[in-house]
Amino acid sequence: MGESTSTYSKIVLKKGKERSVSNFHPWIFSGAIDKKDKSLADGDIVNVFANDNTFLCCGFFHHSSIAIRVVSHLPITIDQNFWNLKIASAFALRKQLNLTDNLSTTAYRLIHGEGDGLSGLIIDIYNTTAVIQAHVEGIFRCREQITKALQVVYQKQLDSVYDKSDESFFKSSESRFLFGQRSDAEVTENDLKFYVNWVEGQKTGFFNDQRDSRKLLQQFSKNKKVVNLFSYSAGFSVYALAASASMVHSVDSSAKAEAWANRNIELNNFPQHQFYCEDVFEFLKASSEDYDVWVVDPPAFAKRLDAVAKAMIGYRNLNLAVFKKAKPGSIIFTFSCSQAVNKELFSKVIFQAAQQAKRTVKIIHRLSQPADHPVSVFHPEGEYLKGLVLYVED
Repeated sequence: MGESTSTYSKIVLKKGKERSVSNFHPWIFSGAIDKKDKSLADGDIVNVFANDNTFLCCGFFHHSSIAIRVVSHLPITIDQNFWNLKIASAFALRKQLNLTDNLSTTAYRLIHGEGDGLSGLIIDIYNTTAVIQAHVEGIFRCREQITKALQVVYQKQLDSVYDKSDESFFKSSESRFLFGQRSDAEVTENDLKFYVNWVEGQKTGFFNDQRDSRKLLQQFSKNKKVVNLFSYSAGFSVYALAASASMVHSVDSSAKAEAWANRNIELNNFPQHQFYCEDVFEFLKASSEDYDVWVVDPPAFAKRLDAVAKAMIGYRNLNLAVFKKAKPGSIIFTFSCSQAVNKELFSKVIFQAAQQAKRTVKIIHRLSQPADHPVSVFHPEGEYLKGLVLYVED
């Protein structure tokens, strides 16, 4: 069991700084704090009060700009029962989304941080394995309780729980396997097969957040020449091939990505595919191929607000290079997964790139993350994935 709520340290906010908490935003910034115990350590559970001593919320404290990750606006004890209820609630939503017992799609997100009321926690499910990512110390301390809660909710459907948290949380002697020993699997997504290695792969092993966009790509790929930039393990490429694309090229600078991409192509028995293991910008300079469909899905260029200006230049230069190469009539799927770059900023940078390339470009779809990556109405920042499907007219 966890500590009693009465034993949690008390934090008092400055006068007037309770507004965002009253509006149920899950973050409290360090500048809002008036009084706190000097002995507080990263990950400690705290009760937060307004300046007039009114209880506001309970959460995890950290010495960072986001000082408190709120998990409840009621006085609670963060114990095993708390985690059981949180995991069960998230599972209930995924069950409504037809993801918990779906043989056609066996990879999905169970916990999406603030979207599921658990800021700093990600859990992805791959067949019978749960992969956990704690992004803050407070969540990391609770990983055993989280594992037990997963076992309670999934019963015998889980055979492994793997911790993919930041390296800084781990001591050299600690095992990342919290339960079981499974390190990889072949999963299905919309009846297509993919190899996922959560031990060696990026993020939790696969990018479940592009499931809907990959499916949409099929509408534009039949008999078309498709290029997938920053392809990782060729998720978009597999979907294009499934839609009978005439040619598909994947580009990524990672040798592991190449190996996994080729494996995914083989799993689905698709022959017409070529992987280019090289820098995307160098590929764009050298390529003379007339592609019909482009996928531009780079890694996050801005992970913090202070990196936004630099990220905007990166997104502009990348899309500018694509606009210069794309022939009239081309379709471009272009994305940003940088939370710090909102939808308006991303649209602005696409406008700038099209303007500089002197191309006539139309937006035909606006894309975001799928329903198993929910966004709290009180935390719009949770809509981190932005995508546009563009038509290059001339």
